[in-house]
Amino acid sequence: MSSSFISLARLGWRPFHSRQLTLEDLETAHPARVSSVHRSGLAVISEQGTFSVTVPPRLIESLELPITVGDWVLVEHAAPRVQRAITPYSVIKRYAAGTDHRLQAIAANLDTLFVVTSCNDDFNPSRLERYLAVAFEAQVEPVILITKADQCDDPQQFIDAAHALGATATVAAVNAMDANSVSALDPWLQSGQTVAFVGSSGVGKSTLVNTLTGKPQQATGGIRELDSKGRHTTTSREMFALDDGAWVIDTPGMRELRIGAVEAGLRTVFDNIEALAAQCHFRDCKHESETGCAVLAAIAAGNLDPRRLTSYRKLQREAALAEMTTHERRARDRSFGRMTTSAIKVKEKFKR
Repeated sequence: MSSSFISLARLGWRPFHSRQLTLEDLETAHPARVSSVHRSGLAVISEQGTFSVTVPPRLIESLELPITVGDWVLVEHAAPRVQRAITPYSVIKRYAAGTDHRLQAIAANLDTLFVVTSCNDDFNPSRLERYLAVAFEAQVEPVILITKADQCDDPQQFIDAAHALGATATVAAVNAMDANSVSALDPWLQSGQTVAFVGSSGVGKSTLVNTLTGKPQQATGGIRELDSKGRHTTTSREMFALDDGAWVIDTPGMRELRIGAVEAGLRTVFDNIEALAAQCHFRDCKHESETGCAVLAAIAAGNLDPRRLTSYRKLQREAALAEMTTHERRARDRSFGRMTTSAIKVKEKFKR
């Protein structure tokens, strides 16, 4: 156990967390913040120092979301064991990639989410909209951070494209290797504040962490010149302390971000489409071919990028699917399977 003292306030403890404690809790346990998650347990930081703790299986089974980096837990005085988890004031989450429908927590108790992209082929407006929707849904302030500005002839075009997304997110372009350039992030890095970097591999997330901390916390790697895609260097989430008292969470590169039920987040990201939709002639307008559709009229007049509408529809479908219960999803899949089987039989019948 490390004995270096650090106050709860500097660790990011808030009145929100205090309100969840009882006198009985404090008699048997003390608060600690999760700095990393391992198969054998958690690495935590508290006023008592830095150490490892285990999590009882019964507690794991009772949690809606697994304990993640940035979470607060109560650790027993008598043993290095988690007594219970403390509800976070914010959590960034996604559905697991592939066919797995498990909900994954990426980081908890965040104040700011830096959505990192770069001045090359990695810049993808539709992907940025996904991250923004997740951030707004979690009520975390998003900042679009564009890296490799020093390697681009015209970084302003990427800045303008980010602003064109219409969301109320700050946009900044930096050279991740230059401490003076990265100082533009200082307003979000005050003592006790927690931020996280998310984005694809190779955009400079780990380089940013190293520059901010002033030492090589994370390994870094370049990108393939052929397609500007990065190589995975960060393999797990970890929380690092900055000299000014802020906390930074680095995350592995994510090319696929499957969103959950983020209806409120989508309304914020696509507020211009929402405003136009309110002007449509029909209240149930699908914005496809209806008469009096204000959304389609805006596209025809060049006032709305059709890509935005396509992205909006896609994310709405994903959000609706995420909101379905497992039972509903299985029933829908069975219904689709029966319909497909029936269509095949009809097709074979006409071939005879």
